[in-house]
Amino acid sequence: MIPAMDLHLLRPSPGSSAVQLFPRYPSPAPHRSRLFIVRSNLPFPNEKAKYYRELAAAVEVVESACRLCVDVQRSLFSNEGQIVEKKDLTPVTVADFGVQALVSLELSKLFPSIPLVAEEDSGFLQSNNLVDPVVSAVSDKRSIDEESLSRDDVLEAIDRGGRNAFATGTKPATYWILDPIDGTRGFVKGSPALYVVGLSLVVEGDIVLGVMGCPNWVVDPSYKSTTDAQGYKNSSPGYGIIMIAHVGCGTWTKRLKSMLDFSTKISSDWTRCFVDGCCLVSDARFCIPESQTWESLPLSVLYKARIDDDNIGDNEIRLLSAFCGSLCKYIMVASGRASVFFLRARSEKVIRVWDHAVGMICVHEAGGKVTDWKGSELDLAADQIERRSIYPAGGILVTNGKIHNQILEMISSISTVV
Repeated sequence: MIPAMDLHLLRPSPGSSAVQLFPRYPSPAPHRSRLFIVRSNLPFPNEKAKYYRELAAAVEVVESACRLCVDVQRSLFSNEGQIVEKKDLTPVTVADFGVQALVSLELSKLFPSIPLVAEEDSGFLQSNNLVDPVVSAVSDKRSIDEESLSRDDVLEAIDRGGRNAFATGTKPATYWILDPIDGTRGFVKGSPALYVVGLSLVVEGDIVLGVMGCPNWVVDPSYKSTTDAQGYKNSSPGYGIIMIAHVGCGTWTKRLKSMLDFSTKISSDWTRCFVDGCCLVSDARFCIPESQTWESLPLSVLYKARIDDDNIGDNEIRLLSAFCGSLCKYIMVASGRASVFFLRARSEKVIRVWDHAVGMICVHEAGGKVTDWKGSELDLAADQIERRSIYPAGGILVTNGKIHNQILEMISSISTVV
């Protein structure tokens, strides 16, 4: 068995639930010779992982949620692959609420004492007559064969993770955090753009595990480059990956169970993930949100961006295509396919720190680092007042850890000059 990456978890200071995860030793670059393959339900034995049972359950429920998303997404398109109703986002709504209901139902049976923090409340469904489609989407995805779901069952499950369902007390709580669909633009666009189902567990203020399912991620065994892996030009690789992380046990990926073609047999092997070995900002591969431009970021003063281009000149950086969804950028960094993910805070749009929890642990366990633009750790406690209404200073910076301080210094110096 490969020894788990030695990761030290610093406990938060009194009165704070800030997540502070730092790799005790830097992880080397993800050379092909270092891809460790494990054949098992999880890539490490249960005695190595305190939350093994919770992680195993999270993997199963995220895989089921991804299958639900794929089934619902098909209703967006005609046989020719065209969007049936471009202005009708009902399938997105059904998938969002369906995932939340499914995850809530499954986890409440296994871990009834652990609350769920999620996105949606059932009121919207009821006022828009969308309860029945959600019930239908959820019914055949449950792992336990029981009596048919009622409308009340689904509404109650959704509200279990709703806006007013969870409140923290004076002590750090234990709770699940669910982002039903991160990247609805990608969901609507279809397979050329990515979306992610994200689920994490917080215990006493620390993120202890995370699972991200990306149903339309193209798995490229050759691992040549991000462009090759995400270009959707090679038909032989399989669709879909799941990425997991457990504190002290590293970050791992495998292909999702075959959702698009049940006759296709796919490997269930887990592969260990590491951030890349880039040590110079000028050599780094950057990714940013689709809704933001390179020119809106401080480093644009120093570097021009060339999109998906290996021929980088002086004072230029390589900017990878956006592919929608913030969480997929964490997958990019944690898997070593990108070096940096930049997210700028904007007054008109709230950055929900809880939504980034699953990405944070996956990057940290792969050897990377996540902070705001001033270098402070993202604080989950700040999201516990009026539900996820925090603007990290400047924005969020996700890197391989090796160039993190360099970028922070650049941001600081540029801000001082400006």
